[in-house]
Amino acid sequence: MSAALTLREATADDLPQVLALYAQPGMNGSGVIDLDQARAIFAQFARYSSYRLWVACGAQGEVIGSYALLVMHNLAHMGTPAAVVEDVVVHAQHRSQGIGRQMMEHARTLAREAGCYKLTLSSNQQRTRAHAFYESLGFERHGISFVINP
Repeated sequence: MSAALTLREATADDLPQVLALYAQPGMNGSGVIDLDQARAIFAQFARYSSYRLWVACGAQGEVIGSYALLVMHNLAHMGTPAAVVEDVVVHAQHRSQGIGRQMMEHARTLAREAGCYKLTLSSNQQRTRAHAFYESLGFERHGISFVINP
């Protein structure tokens, strides 16, 4: 990791900057929640023993990227956990500088340290640039993803 980039677990104080990342064009088509809602949801993260929000911070401490990582414990797969990456985002002015790569390597290291048998993520079909990025990191298209509104 370069000296100018720090990856650390997010705090409630980071939420305004994280929400601003999600509000970038093409990132979250339905908008973003307000800060009070974000604080309430973030407080719930602590109830999950292995769900964390991570931030990538620039030289002045500004949040320029973020991702969430969930390590899920399984009864299948011989009890081996699996990890899921969600909400990967890098500030538009800082893309193509290796920040996303460092965040995904960080997630991969955490998954490996947790003994996970896989690290997965999903991406909107229209985000072809993101797909090429994930494939460049060694992620493979696997299976079929299904979704339904509850």
